[in-house]
Amino acid sequence: RGLCGGFNSSIVRAARLKINSLIGDGKTVKVMCVGKKGEDALKRNYSQYFVDGSDMSGIKKLAFSDAQPILDSVNEMFEAGDFDVCTVFYNKFVSVMEQVVTEQQLVPLPTSDVDHAEEAAEGSDISYEFEPEESEILADLLPRNMAVQVYRALLENAASEQGARMTAMDNATRNAGDMIEKLNIVYNRTRQAKITSELIEIISGAEAV
Repeated sequence: RGLCGGFNSSIVRAARLKINSLIGDGKTVKVMCVGKKGEDALKRNYSQYFVDGSDMSGIKKLAFSDAQPILDSVNEMFEAGDFDVCTVFYNKFVSVMEQVVTEQQLVPLPTSDVDHAEEAAEGSDISYEFEPEESEILADLLPRNMAVQVYRALLENAASEQGARMTAMDNATRNAGDMIEKLNIVYNRTRQAKITSELIEIISGAEAV
């Protein structure tokens, strides 16, 4: 959507840099866009890499269920062996004035998170018994974690869009006010010059008589 400044272009720019870097390294790239703006911008140069897309323009209020179709598409391609790493780009909300383009790896789970979990387990003397087995628990929790991460990215991006829209419209209002003020000055000066010219003509005519 428009009226939000460079909000969409900043995400597209980061995605382009990542795509070009992967292509330069000889990697196979697949692109899936959420929303029409990113798709329209990226398809100009990378249409051959598009595999899927999601148009969310009809959604007025984001819900957790809105993340499920995106997750299903990612899981389906991952299980089919279409990719080994999935990265999502979105704007993270910092404040109304600041949104930060964020690159987050969804698949596989970042190694830093795994290392922290292992360190926590090694540092504890408590022994745990799992029911059902650990593999079954992970098989259920990992998709849920991915769904939460996708939903979080959607929410962060939606909040950032509203912040960018408020900032852009505030700037537009301020610029319009400045322009009106300048035009009023020009108008008043032109009007005064016209009045002065007419007075001079009247005085000159009176003197001639």
